[in-house]
Amino acid sequence: MLEPEISAEDLVQKIQQNAPPLLLDVREPWEFNIASLPGSLLMPMGEVSSRAHQELDPDQPIVVLCHHGMRSLSVTMWLRDQGFEHVQSLSGGIDHWARAIDPRVSRY
Repeated sequence: MLEPEISAEDLVQKIQQNAPPLLLDVREPWEFNIASLPGSLLMPMGEVSSRAHQELDPDQPIVVLCHHGMRSLSVTMWLRDQGFEHVQSLSGGIDHWARAIDPRVSRY
């Protein structure tokens, strides 16, 4: 099984591949409106348990992200327990992404 976390640098490479992972943003809508990655699916953490099995493909690679990586890691582990084997959490969250990869992404 994949490592539970993926670095921002490794995610950049995966995004550039022919079949990039789904970016699952588990923050709240107000956070998503301040800063988000293009193509991300917003599914606030509190809605994951009721929406995941209807909206997510358990065979698709998924990278979960939040502000600093704590909520996303929690959701990643829950999804893995539900049979989603190709799920990873973005280490350091969107805040690290903004600092290390794309300074155009707003920080809050």
